[in-house]
Amino acid sequence: MRNHRKHTVLAAAAIAALSLGLTACGGGDGAAGAKDAGSASSAAPSTTGDAGSGTAGGGTADQTAAKSGAGSTGSASTGSGSTGSGSTAGGSTGSGSGSGSTAGAGSTGGKSSAKAPACAYGDIKVTAAKADEVPTEHIVLTATNVSGRSCTLLEYPLIAFGPIQTAKDIPSVAKSKPGTPIVLKAGAPAYANVRIALGGVHEDNKVVKEFNVNLFAAEGPAEGSIVVKAPAGGLAVDEAAAKTGYWTYELRNGADEF
Repeated sequence: MRNHRKHTVLAAAAIAALSLGLTACGGGDGAAGAKDAGSASSAAPSTTGDAGSGTAGGGTADQTAAKSGAGSTGSASTGSGSTGSGSTAGGSTGSGSGSGSTAGAGSTGGKSSAKAPACAYGDIKVTAAKADEVPTEHIVLTATNVSGRSCTLLEYPLIAFGPIQTAKDIPSVAKSKPGTPIVLKAGAPAYANVRIALGGVHEDNKVVKEFNVNLFAAEGPAEGSIVVKAPAGGLAVDEAAAKTGYWTYELRNGADEF
């Protein structure tokens, strides 16, 4: 009986010890699991942190890209400004175009200047002198700018040896036309050679004590006549033979010989 009870007690003790061992093992596994879970949880924030770092990196990359893009855009704007194609480009491009236009205008302004206006009646004083010849066949008209400013003396003198309404028009000699306009500064003279006769006494000659000279305007004859006194003794004029040269800075051999 004692042996049987002893065996029973030992068996019970063994079972209890086995139960305790299993419980301890289960608790260890649970702790390890919890520890693993905790490690996993700790790892998770790290992963989250990496993700955050990734996001921050992405933001940095985006900013860098944005800056690079802005730089590229600026380059494109500059390119557009250079080619003039960027009509809808930014203000800097428009400013560039404006500067180009100003530079062009400055160059255009440097090259072109306002032309002197046509000399008008009242701007010019005209005198007549006989040529050094006998008999007198030519006179020289001198036109002096008395306006106080520059003006352009156009074409040739429109001469009337008699009443303007009835006097014969005196034709011009084409070969005497100068190659450039005659621009007179204040006080400067110009000249025109005028043939008044073919020499000798002719029944058609008439003695002229004074005559009229008109100027040309841009559109044609100018308003107003300049009354010119003939040299001393008057002029024997044959209107059929009379011709006039163009205004010129000085009388020229050949061109003003007719």
